[in-house]
This record gives sequence, C-alpha cells and structure tokens, in this order.
Amino acid sequence: MTSPSVQKDMANACAVETTLDILGELGDRHFSILVDESRDCSTKEQMAIVIRFVNKDGQIIERFLALVHVKKTTSVCLKEAIDSVFAKFKLSLSRLRGQGYDGTSNMRGECNGLKALILKENPSAWYVHCFAHQLQLVCVAVCKTNQYVCDFFSYLISIVTTCGSSCKRADMIRQIEHDRLVEMIENGEIGTGRGQNQETSLKRPGDTRWGSHYVTVD
Repeated sequence: MTSPSVQKDMANACAVETTLDILGELGDRHFSILVDESRDCSTKEQMAIVIRFVNKDGQIIERFLALVHVKKTTSVCLKEAIDSVFAKFKLSLSRLRGQGYDGTSNMRGECNGLKALILKENPSAWYVHCFAHQLQLVCVAVCKTNQYVCDFFSYLISIVTTCGSSCKRADMIRQIEHDRLVEMIENGEIGTGRGQNQETSLKRPGDTRWGSHYVTVD
C-alpha cells in the first residue's frame, strides 16, 4: 500500500470510477462546457474542462471532467484537446449547448477563436463570457485606480525578486522565520502537528500580469 506504483494505480482507479459516475449522471442529456488553461508549478500548460448540465431532478450540476496537458494555447490546439477528451469519454459535440471561456482572443475570437471553431460544427453551442473572469476584470480595473493597491503590488514584486534571486537572502529569511516559529511554539501561541508550520516558497513574479486582463500572485 505504500508503494508509489500501487498508490498511483489506486488514484487512477478512483479517477476512472469517479469519471464513469459523472458520465452516468450526465446520461444522454445536453450539456455545456467551461474551459480554462493555466501553467502549473512545473511550467506545463494545463487545460481544465468542466461540464455543466441539468440532472433528472432539475438541478444545475457542474462536474470537473478532465485536466489535459496542451503544448500550445492556440485555438486549434485547444479544440483538438477538447475533441480528444470527447472521443475518450464518448461525448458528442452535437449535444453541446453552451461554451464558457475567458475573454482572450484565442478563446472568444469571432473568426478563429475556440468559440468560433466549435460554432462551425455546432451552431447551438452558444458562447457566454465566463462570469468569474468578468468579475476578475472588474476587480483588476478597480484596483488599478487605487494608488495604494498599485504600490502594494509594486513593492511585493520587488520583495519577491530580491529575496528569490539570492540563496543567501533566502537562507537568512528562512532562519528568521524558523526562529520566530520556535519562539511562538515555546510561548504556546501556535500548535504543532502534521502538516502545520510547513515551509513554502516565494513565487517569482513572472506570472504576475498586472498589465493584462488579470492578476495572479501566489
């Protein structure tokens, strides 16, 4: 049970059974898809696919269906990835009734975007700009008008860059944090246990897109 290969097999078996249960719940109903892509910690581009449908009780259901590695984020590459997922799970594009993406050109482009490529095959798959991304755009626009928020992110980028670019500075910060945690534990201010007080890393601001349509700061 502690073997990595056995654990991977068990996780894969759970994933397969969960997916089969989701497909069984969907049945032959019409559905919509929600798609977004992002780089993971290993800098690989991953595309998440979520299906949205109405079950037999009239409830709106959203289920995570698949996470697909894509080499490019072009509309053609994303469309091919969706087609491969549909073929794997025996889903028909003709049953698709909705698309929900962000507002980037490769997703919602009128001529060559992912939305347009799917609409060419199924005109009934109406596109809706993802409301979560719309809210994010509003939040970014509001924050950019506040000088205090702009200064905060500017200082944050400088701090992360300064600390992350030097091993000596990183070791110094790590030691300071260690001493602080030890003192707090001795004073009874925080508890100890598995999974607590773990060391984390500072993310370089390469993915911080303050000037684009959203902000990502880890």
